[in-house]
Amino acid sequence: MKRFECSAILFDLDGVLVDSAAYVEQQWHRWASDRGLPPEPFLRVCHGRRALETIRLAAPHLDAEAEVRAFVPVEDVGAEAIGPLAGAARLLSQLPAESWAVVTSGIRPIATSRLRTAGLAVPEVMVCAEDVTRGKPSPDAYLLAAGRLGVEPSDCLAVEDAPAGIQAARSAGITVLGLTTTHPLGQLPADACTESLAGVHLGRVDRDADRRLRLEILVVET
Repeated sequence: MKRFECSAILFDLDGVLVDSAAYVEQQWHRWASDRGLPPEPFLRVCHGRRALETIRLAAPHLDAEAEVRAFVPVEDVGAEAIGPLAGAARLLSQLPAESWAVVTSGIRPIATSRLRTAGLAVPEVMVCAEDVTRGKPSPDAYLLAAGRLGVEPSDCLAVEDAPAGIQAARSAGITVLGLTTTHPLGQLPADACTESLAGVHLGRVDRDADRRLRLEILVVET
């Protein structure tokens, strides 16, 4: 059991709160096939990244900004299969509303839809693809989320399932918990790793001398 103390938790969305990895890959497969491109280069780098960075990495010969405008994901066939990942509903229901945020590489309408489809709460603070100029693995989204919560990055705990997201959080000066829901343990250079949020438990909740919220987080490590 590993113990963390923080003032806020910043959750990635896909592969952390919602079980959507297969659906995300299906969308990329469809998009690449429609353009006569092999999907494998996109599938290797899409998790944890915005569509813009994914296209720039996997197909640098394309006009990524133009392609993103054409690649607006639509929650259509198969979206109803998206559900909460183990432990997500329990943990979110226990956290004070002002103590957590979602930091996702997806656009806001899709992120909101996936949370609602999975039966999870939509947080007061949610940083999405359109909120930053640079997506993960740049730290911008995590820094913005911490600022909106009024918390120092060093007082946050990020929960991520992808190497790009872990790099983003680390670059922001944030402690990182990795989930092995999408990538194997060896690809997740986090401060601790566990299989899912089922292994993450809220312990003590109190406030320090400056009235800052303090959360005790207990993790069953993989």
